[in-house]
Amino acid sequence: MLPQKLVEKVWGCDVLPAPFVAPGGKRIGEIWFEPPAALPELLVKYIFASEKLSVQVHPSDAQTLALGLGRQGKEECWLVVAAEPGACLGIGFDAPLSGEAMRAAALDGSIERLMTWHAVSPGDFFYIPANTVHAIGAGVSVIEIQQNSDITYRLYDYGRLENGKPRQLHLDESIAVARGEVYDRARWFRRVPDEGALTLVDGPLFRLDRVAGDVTDEVAARYDGRSLLVVPLRGDVRVGGDGVAPGGCALAETLGAVRFAADGLCLVAQVY
Repeated sequence: MLPQKLVEKVWGCDVLPAPFVAPGGKRIGEIWFEPPAALPELLVKYIFASEKLSVQVHPSDAQTLALGLGRQGKEECWLVVAAEPGACLGIGFDAPLSGEAMRAAALDGSIERLMTWHAVSPGDFFYIPANTVHAIGAGVSVIEIQQNSDITYRLYDYGRLENGKPRQLHLDESIAVARGEVYDRARWFRRVPDEGALTLVDGPLFRLDRVAGDVTDEVAARYDGRSLLVVPLRGDVRVGGDGVAPGGCALAETLGAVRFAADGLCLVAQVY
């Protein structure tokens, strides 16, 4: 199993859903699984939010390459695993917004009201393309699969303090990459049923499938003989002879090296 990293956040939780446990007195916002050397391009996280995350945006690979930062763009996706009543995700805007209007809204705080807040429940799945303005709302827990990049530009943070100081914003950087667009929910959202195999992402940067029981021919045909990440959701899996329980993440050399529980559910992910 990949090593875990518990990350404290001002918006995190001191009580985590099973099987996770927060150390006493710590507000854990994220649990990262250290990307392995064999698959450094992908990062898997659990995110636990007791408060809203900042309104933020990520650049694309093309933009970070143009800035001389290397390939550091970030596209990501969220599978909602827990949600309190009324919990929402903020993605995109209710109406198109210019860069100048976005800057003004970030400065006066109205950007939060201009965003589209999508009510969520467990099993909701959202893909977040680079340049999409977004925020995770309070009371939401998600599994996030993303390009392995730590570049996040904050547009707005509700005046929140960290260590007695306002958290840093990145208005110029954000406006340079953000698209003031309505989120294409018909394209990027899907409701994931409780059972069954399902393709969630099929490019252009990575593929992501949910496996139910054993691998279907359709899933097997998409995954070549390269490394992939395995995230059990229900039931243990065996990867190269080692057991991996829900709440964990493992690297498999190939899809054929994974043995899935007959009645289990599992995410598998691989770069394109």
